[in-house]
Amino acid sequence: MIEIRNLRKTFPHKNAQNKNAEKTAVDGLSLTIGTGEIFGLLGPNGAGKTTTIRMLTMLTRPTEGEILYDGKRVGDEDDALAIKQMIGVVPQNLNFDQDLTVGENLELHARLYHMGKAEREARIAELLEYVELSGVVNDGVRRLSGGMKRRLLIARALIHHPEILFLDEPTVALDPQVRWRIWELVRRLANDGATVLITTHYIEEAEELCDRVAIMNKGKLIAVDTPKNFISRLGRFVVEWRDGTKRDFRLFDSREEAGRFIGTLDAAASIRETNLEDVFIELTGRKEGL
Repeated sequence: MIEIRNLRKTFPHKNAQNKNAEKTAVDGLSLTIGTGEIFGLLGPNGAGKTTTIRMLTMLTRPTEGEILYDGKRVGDEDDALAIKQMIGVVPQNLNFDQDLTVGENLELHARLYHMGKAEREARIAELLEYVELSGVVNDGVRRLSGGMKRRLLIARALIHHPEILFLDEPTVALDPQVRWRIWELVRRLANDGATVLITTHYIEEAEELCDRVAIMNKGKLIAVDTPKNFISRLGRFVVEWRDGTKRDFRLFDSREEAGRFIGTLDAAASIRETNLEDVFIELTGRKEGL
């Protein structure tokens, strides 16, 4: 479905000596994302995630490399309209028209895609039911809760039947119960055949939702695998302890190995199962968002 080949993006900037220089935001990224896959893109701040998404959604031109959607190449004028019809984008920022109702916001977006009146009305009713917002169709956007606004963003992105959905931090600042509700909606989208690409600072979100995860750092791709394989490969158990004011940990294949290691420590320690955040820190040396 999506092929990314040796993607590179550089920007002009001023270096420490205040001289003109070049900054590489994405450096030789190659990925393939399959149809119906929920794919996560993880990395610390400055890793190149946002720049990658901007190139994938045709907001920024790559310096080098190419992006193909079902063989259609981003950058080819003949394919531009077809690609835009294939993708839907759920931004991190809530960019609704605040003076319109829920239904009017969807109506406006449908008109931008030149949908006829009957098609618009049917699609809006279908999507509002899909994201469980039928009861607030005539409410102003300002009156919606945070979770409702996130679901409305998803409905708006789906208005033109896209095959690929980009979700940028879809559950940021939401409480756990609402996040679970968004997760169920994302799973339903994938089950209905959509390809979903997620960027998130919540590592447990990627572990819970994604079929595969790509970890980036300093513009480069470090590794791609399923969350389960990442954990199995690096160690299924974690010994965690405090070294002064700093948290430290080490990964082990078995609980027995972890227990023997605890016997060598002078500090109090605990054993738990490995999660994707441990893998992330092990591979990048940094926590998500730092």
